[in-house]
Amino acid sequence: MNLYVRKALKSPGFMVWLVLAVLLILVPVFAPYLAPHDPLTTDYVNSLNAGSGEYLLGTDQIGRCILSRLIYGGRTSLLIVFWVIAIVAVLGIFLGVLSGFLGGWVDMVITRITDIIMAIPSTVFVIALVSVLGPGLHHTILAMSLVGWTEYCRVARALVLSVKENQFVQEARMGGLKEHQVIFRTILPNIVPYLLVNITQDIGAQLLTLSGLSLLGLSSQPPTPEWGFMLSEGRKFIQSAPWLIIYPGLTIVLHVVVFNLLGDSLRDILDPRYVRKRNKRKELLKWRKEKVSNS
Repeated sequence: MNLYVRKALKSPGFMVWLVLAVLLILVPVFAPYLAPHDPLTTDYVNSLNAGSGEYLLGTDQIGRCILSRLIYGGRTSLLIVFWVIAIVAVLGIFLGVLSGFLGGWVDMVITRITDIIMAIPSTVFVIALVSVLGPGLHHTILAMSLVGWTEYCRVARALVLSVKENQFVQEARMGGLKEHQVIFRTILPNIVPYLLVNITQDIGAQLLTLSGLSLLGLSSQPPTPEWGFMLSEGRKFIQSAPWLIIYPGLTIVLHVVVFNLLGDSLRDILDPRYVRKRNKRKELLKWRKEKVSNS
């Protein structure tokens, strides 16, 4: 682990994206100190204001400050996403490790359940579940969690299968460790770093799913500030007040891009084989360009 930390500290790209990700998380945490207005306070006199000294990013159809709602909206959007990530990561990794380590009928049952759920398009499945359960943040978290654990399960199972027959695992067994001790002391420390890449990149994917549900009116309900719901409200004014769509959309895109690039940088640090393959591709492209220019 110390090796990974040293490599991370020496990677300027990873540090840049890590700092940006931390800043994006801290903004909603300190929302009461950063937001210029209460996100629920209305100002009908200044409704649909395109931007002024008092309202930097303008106001919505009932005079609420867009900037304040974006800052406070991060509390709702990121909180839901982090809850979903925590649930699906713990559940999926637990089932994946159990499946790969025990094998036999346990592996068959878990794998079949995973295949059945993954055979259904995830977005359609989530929309159907939320429609049955009813709109609301708790139902959204439950529906997204019931679908999202499958990818973690498959990745964790594959990693366990590639690790459990290694010599250091056999030595741990010969040293007197019980099966659950082998899992927690030997196998998990070797696969968790690689699962961090999936967790980081899944933040952007879950944020897009949440925004899509809110856009359909199946997640956040008024007057809760949430980015996807702000898009849903703003689409009615897309021609007369396009900033109601532009600013929430850019906020979502910014978070997705930052967390995806953070995951890519983390993958570069944890998987040296991927770096070597990427460098070989770069060298091949450089050689082709030089050959074309010389000819």
